[in-house]
Amino acid sequence: MVATSQVFATQAGLDILRSGGNAIDAAIAANAVLGLTEPTGCGIGGDLFAMVWEPDKDAPVGLNASGRAPRSLNPDVFRQLSLDSIPSLGPLPVSTPGAVDGWFELHGRYGSLDFGDLLAPAIELAREGFPVGQLTASAWARNARSLREFPGFADCFMPGGEAPAKGQVFANPRLARTYETLAADGREAFYRGEIAWKIAAYMRENGGYLDESDLASHASEWIRPVSSSYRGNDVYALPPNTQGIATLQILNLLEQHDIQPLGFGSANYLHLLIEAKKLAFEDRARYYADPSFVATPTEELISKEYALERGRLIDPERAATGVVHGDPRLDSPQTVYLAAGDRDGLLVSLIQSNYRGMGSGMTPGDLGFVLHNRGELFNLDPDHPNALVPGKRPFHTIIPGLARFAGGERLAFGVMGGSMQPQAQAQVIANVVDFGMDLQAAGDAPRVFHGGSSQPTGEAAQEDGGRLALEPGFGEAVREELTGLGHVMGRARGVFGGYQAVMHDGKTGVLTGASDPRKDGQAAGL
Repeated sequence: MVATSQVFATQAGLDILRSGGNAIDAAIAANAVLGLTEPTGCGIGGDLFAMVWEPDKDAPVGLNASGRAPRSLNPDVFRQLSLDSIPSLGPLPVSTPGAVDGWFELHGRYGSLDFGDLLAPAIELAREGFPVGQLTASAWARNARSLREFPGFADCFMPGGEAPAKGQVFANPRLARTYETLAADGREAFYRGEIAWKIAAYMRENGGYLDESDLASHASEWIRPVSSSYRGNDVYALPPNTQGIATLQILNLLEQHDIQPLGFGSANYLHLLIEAKKLAFEDRARYYADPSFVATPTEELISKEYALERGRLIDPERAATGVVHGDPRLDSPQTVYLAAGDRDGLLVSLIQSNYRGMGSGMTPGDLGFVLHNRGELFNLDPDHPNALVPGKRPFHTIIPGLARFAGGERLAFGVMGGSMQPQAQAQVIANVVDFGMDLQAAGDAPRVFHGGSSQPTGEAAQEDGGRLALEPGFGEAVREELTGLGHVMGRARGVFGGYQAVMHDGKTGVLTGASDPRKDGQAAGL
């Protein structure tokens, strides 16, 4: 079973399973195709996180394949340029891309087929071309307007001088050649060989700081996921530098209220959800950072005791303003998410991103991909936990999810979409646990998004409590009730994320998949 945001990627994963590959093999193949068919969200110029759950293990393992800041880039560079924040585009927000190393780490530990076989579907599609999907075409056009002037971008991604339209066949022979190099020469080609040299030379020529030494020193890290229970069900997340524990914090706060009688979509339920999000996100802004550089109080932040203390701040009858972070020791970036499971019960939850859409716009030479702009998420305040330091990993929004329900079913799930991710993950879990929805209904259901909290990059929270956006489906009466509770209502499009899920029932061996209608994707099995 494979669930992704692009049909071509799902089918590539299924082809690998048919060939005798396992869930990890399928996930890598699908991700390679996503980097081709949805460059508006991901690619090998970006980072990757994953959680893997083997069928005979009691808990999953995690992989942090995020890159670090260039060692020659420090806050003085920005002061000399009179910048008080890191720009979104161009050479300055580029950090080391970690996705390729993530693929090889996953394959080396779990893969069963030759690595070259996993890239074969993407190579063929890149050479022959594919019809661009509707949502991808729209995002491509938006990105092209701001990125077309960056060196190499238009040559690679704007055939004929325009972004490809819906249904237009787009080929990327440059990316095909890069994938062929990886298939033939392995990981070292990207981090110490031909591809690394081209990336570094391009960055030098265009005012960048990422160089050969940054690429050569990159290494992913296998880590232990953290977890919390929600009404007897275990939910797993990766610790910082990701925002994964925000999902756990939101659920810990929500668990203090009996929301099932309130009903899905009720103003009272949505109010509690948003108030929990506000509290979690203030902690996110204050504490989440690279634990190699700062002591992040992860276990304290996800503890039930801390949640009880923070939960006292939630007024069930009034929206909070001026929310601040606690002391635990007492809007729209693009991403792709995919889930895969095999007949043996191996599950993988994988998320991969350029950060903002098509990343920095920096498109090295003839390689066929853009470099991400994840370094934008550093804070230039030297005293902040997420401060820019050479060789440090920035705060990350992308978070894979795993859960084990009380009945024993294990779920790989995720919702792509910047700061929407933990908000939507919590909503999906509540939809299943509290409101009895199946996997597809839990993702189809309308979602709510809250913006305006403090940010790890240094932006302060909006004094009026931020803005609340509801998807169509909640109704005007709910909007009016929420306004009466003190929420400031806004309207937003494209911020509600894209969900994919695969669940394995250990008792029956049955795999179930779900794919969000908000994306161009598909969940399918053999």
